[in-house]
Amino acid sequence: MTELEPDTFAFGNTIVSAFQVGRFYNGGASDIGFATSTDGGATFTHGFLPGVTVFKGGGKYGRASDASVAYDARHKVWMISSLGLFPNGNTAVVDVLVSRSTDGGLTWGNPVAVNATSEFNDKNWTACDDTSTSPFYGNCYTEFDNASVGDQIQMSTSTDGGKTWGAAKGTGNSDFGIGGQPLVQPSGTVVVPIIGFVNDASQPFKMISFISTTGGASWGSTVNISEMDYHLPSANLRATIPLPSAEIDAVGTVYVVWGDCRFENGCNHNDLVLSTSSDGLHWSKPGLIPIDPVGGSVDHFIPGLAVDRTTSGGSAHLGLAFYYYPVSNCQVLTCSLTVGFISSTDGGATWSAKERLSPAMALSWIAQTSQGFMVGDYISTSIIPGDNDATPVFAVATPPSHAPSQGGTCLSKGVICHESTFTTNEDLLQLTGGPIPLGNGPVFTPPNRPMPLTMTAY
Repeated sequence: MTELEPDTFAFGNTIVSAFQVGRFYNGGASDIGFATSTDGGATFTHGFLPGVTVFKGGGKYGRASDASVAYDARHKVWMISSLGLFPNGNTAVVDVLVSRSTDGGLTWGNPVAVNATSEFNDKNWTACDDTSTSPFYGNCYTEFDNASVGDQIQMSTSTDGGKTWGAAKGTGNSDFGIGGQPLVQPSGTVVVPIIGFVNDASQPFKMISFISTTGGASWGSTVNISEMDYHLPSANLRATIPLPSAEIDAVGTVYVVWGDCRFENGCNHNDLVLSTSSDGLHWSKPGLIPIDPVGGSVDHFIPGLAVDRTTSGGSAHLGLAFYYYPVSNCQVLTCSLTVGFISSTDGGATWSAKERLSPAMALSWIAQTSQGFMVGDYISTSIIPGDNDATPVFAVATPPSHAPSQGGTCLSKGVICHESTFTTNEDLLQLTGGPIPLGNGPVFTPPNRPMPLTMTAY
């Protein structure tokens, strides 16, 4: 009864989302769920990917994880990239997979392997070249890292709508990283912002990027975007790595957002920061996204950025969903996890007031994992091209059935979790109005009630 860690993609009037369902305590989930809207996010059809796990459609994998959504306009194929964990019970093997849909994301075929080399692969992400004038129109690119050799960055390319994938290739300097998100410029250049590693236990991450100008035939060396200063969220919330969220506008400007505490005295909580690039090699100095006043107590993390791909530059439309603690220094019994949203219609020069999209969630309602309470390592927001709206997709937990006693969690014996995937029907790309009046506590207040993508947990 847990659904978490969603990704989304929008093309035309269709939005496809994918997420883990039936989370295991020590990694992965029972399957990958999907929810597809063909009417711009008004209604959704949902189900589960067949042929991935032993729980659905006769798959060979014990678990699935890390869903990512892409669309190939040339071949008219929707794709959900995922990880297949532990074939034949081998806990050292994780394969990278892609499931394909040729009917607009309503039904899905059995997965094909992107990389199945008996190694432990992680944090896959797929994107396609959808610009008809690009020399590599129809190429799709999947980034992942080989955790068997210390998270070495890998890229694989498909030229046939995801039916087959080329051998994995590293960066020009064989660098290491995790959580890369490929983006394709109108020229066909692929830009991949990704977290790199620093030999510093206190701040072990940096933001880096690399590119390909050859349609994935080769990949350049990584370059630095910025150092990262990250505050680990309180109370064992699984948000231990500040994974980036990256998007691209109509002219190919790349926007990347991550959680960072550089503007806070003592690094006691995170803000969200934004850096941009026109070529993937030279990046702007990270700027503060003014969600809450600097020097306050609000901790922001797990961002999900959207950019309207029909807008650009000083009129680019950005939508940003995120989780936050209103009070950073909280404990398991006092932390109040909430989903927020902020938008910009001038390329990030100015931002709207923060809107609240969810009720406050107690951590004891959220799926507990071996690495902490989990709503996902990432969430997602998409904008229907040209639409004055955004569709953030996020996990919301409500009180478990047979609620645990004080200090208990939804892992406790006899407890059934209720953590589902939601969006909102609020018009979000508006600079007028204040926060959504959801009230205090875990009760949604109409008419701004978040809309469930699916109420059927796997």
